[in-house]
Amino acid sequence: MNTHYTRTAKSLHWLMALMLFGLLALGFYMADLPLSPTKLKLFSWHKWAGVSVFMLVFVRLAWRITHQPPALPATMPKLMQLAAHAGHLALYGLMLVIPLSGWLMSSAKGFQTVWFGILPLPDLLAKNKELGALLQEVHESLNLLFIAVIAVHVLAALKHHFIDKDDILTRMLPAHRSEK
Repeated sequence: MNTHYTRTAKSLHWLMALMLFGLLALGFYMADLPLSPTKLKLFSWHKWAGVSVFMLVFVRLAWRITHQPPALPATMPKLMQLAAHAGHLALYGLMLVIPLSGWLMSSAKGFQTVWFGILPLPDLLAKNKELGALLQEVHESLNLLFIAVIAVHVLAALKHHFIDKDDILTRMLPAHRSEK
């Protein structure tokens, strides 16, 4: 029985973790900047990176669907196993809905999303100032929820490693031996 994630799963996990932390940091930094060419450039970077993460989520989901992850330890209580599955579902759901909410917000505010400054993506909504403001609140709230879910995810992994002393954390670490 495979007890470790594949190299591809680990690579996708850590690549997305780095990108998501970067997007969160950039989002918080740029939000309160005064309007300037720098702020507009940072917003552009944030949007194309968000689109990239949005597409990577589908790659990651495809990999996850076609490659069975290692089973949770049999010693883990069923309620904790259910919580782990719910947490992963929440992470995947937020990784899909947050970039979509940003794209919707940009559309409603009248700012087209241009991937890598080259490929203009279609606006998903007509320009609507009130809806844009509401979607901004939704986008910000979803990101705060995402931070909370990530914190629980990290704390759970650390609990497994230091308190339960199982392999939940080590099987996702890049340096740890894996299959394929």
